[in-house]
Amino acid sequence: MAKDKETLEKAMVYVVPLTRLYWGRRTNRADRAVRLIRNFVKRHTKADRVLIYNEVNNYIWSRGREKPPRRVKILVLLYKTTEEAEEGEEKKELKIAKVKLAPKDAKPGLFKVKSEAKA
Repeated sequence: MAKDKETLEKAMVYVVPLTRLYWGRRTNRADRAVRLIRNFVKRHTKADRVLIYNEVNNYIWSRGREKPPRRVKILVLLYKTTEEAEEGEEKKELKIAKVKLAPKDAKPGLFKVKSEAKA
């Protein structure tokens, strides 16, 4: 199935608390932190797919597997796409959330994204 163009619906800044990870065993905290962020974004945006950028993953793993940061400020870009349907099927509308690290001066809530320049 081929995808049509993605359109940016909205951008939000969230602060994800990861302190509950410290209640469990310490051997796989960073792994669980990535899963927790994915579930957090799915719950708050009702997205069908969540794509976590490498910069977020590297930030979580920066202190090792046993000591991830206590909280992470992320920028979630929510896109709407439609997948082309094969014969006899209907077009599907999908919501895709792309997760990046938020700028340091960004406050939680709606975020204004500069329009992407077309080359």
